[in-house]
Amino acid sequence: MMWQFTARASGSKKIYRRWLEAGLCAVGIVVAAFAVPVAAAAADSPRRPNIVVILGDDLGYADMGSFGSEIRTPNLDSLANKGVRFTNFYTNPTCSPTRATLLSGVDTHRNGLGNMDEWTAPNQRGAVGYEGHLNDRVATLPQLLKDAGYHTYMVGKWHLGKNPDQIPWARGFERDFSLLDGAGSYWDMTNMTSASPVSTFTEDGRYLKELPKDYYATQTYTDKLIRFIDDNRGDGKPFFAYVAHQAPHDPFHLPRDWRSRYAGEYEKGWDAVRKERLKRQIELGIMPAGTKLAERMWFVPDPIVLAPEKRALLAKKMELYAGMVENLDHHIGRLVDHLKAIGEYDNTIFIVFGDNGAEGTDLSEVIAGTPGTRDALHFATKWPNNKPDAWGDPGSYVGYGPMWAQVSMTPFSQYKGWVAEGGIRNALVVSGPIVKRPAGSINHAVMHVADIMPTLLEVAEAQYPGKTAAGQALPPLMGKSWGPVLAGKAESPRTAQDYLGWEVFGNRAVRQGDWKIRWQYKPFGKAEWELFNLASDPAERINLAGAKPEKLRQMQALWNNYVKANNVIVPSRSPFETLEHHLPPRVPDDEGYPPLIYKQQFDPPKDMMADPKQ
Repeated sequence: MMWQFTARASGSKKIYRRWLEAGLCAVGIVVAAFAVPVAAAAADSPRRPNIVVILGDDLGYADMGSFGSEIRTPNLDSLANKGVRFTNFYTNPTCSPTRATLLSGVDTHRNGLGNMDEWTAPNQRGAVGYEGHLNDRVATLPQLLKDAGYHTYMVGKWHLGKNPDQIPWARGFERDFSLLDGAGSYWDMTNMTSASPVSTFTEDGRYLKELPKDYYATQTYTDKLIRFIDDNRGDGKPFFAYVAHQAPHDPFHLPRDWRSRYAGEYEKGWDAVRKERLKRQIELGIMPAGTKLAERMWFVPDPIVLAPEKRALLAKKMELYAGMVENLDHHIGRLVDHLKAIGEYDNTIFIVFGDNGAEGTDLSEVIAGTPGTRDALHFATKWPNNKPDAWGDPGSYVGYGPMWAQVSMTPFSQYKGWVAEGGIRNALVVSGPIVKRPAGSINHAVMHVADIMPTLLEVAEAQYPGKTAAGQALPPLMGKSWGPVLAGKAESPRTAQDYLGWEVFGNRAVRQGDWKIRWQYKPFGKAEWELFNLASDPAERINLAGAKPEKLRQMQALWNNYVKANNVIVPSRSPFETLEHHLPPRVPDDEGYPPLIYKQQFDPPKDMMADPKQ
């Protein structure tokens, strides 16, 4: 289904030119390159930039070198060093809600992803905003940019609907090579469940019968995008490219020559790596001096107590993940190098970010962990290649678990699926010719994925419609333009009164200024509201709900406003509803406790040693 909109001006050429003169920087894993518009008003009009948004699937906050990682990411770091890093950027706790907000600029409870399609609760079925796909009540960023004279390209994971009127081609992308599912093999079309055993792909609006020869997801997506760009070079039109990489989402599949590049690096254990990453974050200025790590998850052991073989096996999982991230960086570098080769790099804005927190849940266990079920049989037959030496091959399935997910989200608490900072805060890099902030600088303002749509519409001199051609009113954009911040004219797009809200799977949160409240299912939460000051406690270690009841009431009032404004239906069922009964009781993480497991062998003084008396 193709959209036509009754337009309402949102930006203006004056606004765009003002930013261009000041310089505007790209955001998230978005690579924005801008070319000459077809209908340039005059020969001396500034060239509109191309726009490339690069999304890393489950990429952690601390996984890039420029955000404290030991993983080698020279291409992403180069973008960060030439642009700006943002340390307080928020997405949604899971992937499809983030993607829906990115492409619509509208809260997830209004755009169709009020819950993930895979987990729609009984009381949400049939409700507007909970269709499980990007609904027809919102305008999309690619469609609006296409209407404004842009080429629109997409490669990678879609996860926003599979029917012909829901696929990328129907929502504004003129060229695409897309995985419609939420996950799957990097080597072939093997999918995750017995009910849906084959992954669905589209290319240029047609469903694929098979994949190209020598298919490997990260490489093929990059190859396809480069081809799309080249096919339309020279026609004078700018392009918008949405690069929604599958990597580094599990299963950790990668070519053999990428699997051993971090051999031995992680046998020191997750606690040591987290401490090293936080130290670098403080040195870089990502986190303030004095920042503490979030508590290690209470059900995750101290690695020092594990047998060497077990530590090595768990370390190998992280080695594979690090290889995935470095391989992703390599292919991003191929795209950047190509833009340089064709003369477009200097007119390109890059926006780079991850779609949610790192994945700490074992999806294979969630899907196929019950013996005797059809999904257990599906995994046994379709994902059987699980000896450690075969990890990374077709038919293998490996993730890295909660211990390494916490490393990826250093220094924050928890990970994907939860509304603790480790589930919703992401690293953001914006780089490009219109950034006027100092190269390599860092900004700590609160930003949100919904901000990208109004920012890019203004940059592209595009328009946001008030209603469809049929007269249906469209919801207002919820985000704030980053234009003044990127131009160096402001430090934040938000006022002290602005707030952000979240709800997924029944977990919920609000942030206003330095303050945050969150409600989470037990045992990750308390099944009651908790209050944190993120300025002094970014790791959410100190619950201030009891000490500051008035602040808690003020924040709860904001939550109630968010619910009313965004059609929030708290689900009657949740994937976490029985989690408390499957994990050990929650206890504090006190370093060195119990002393029993850390006590070393006692060695008496040698001069007091003696043989036994007869």
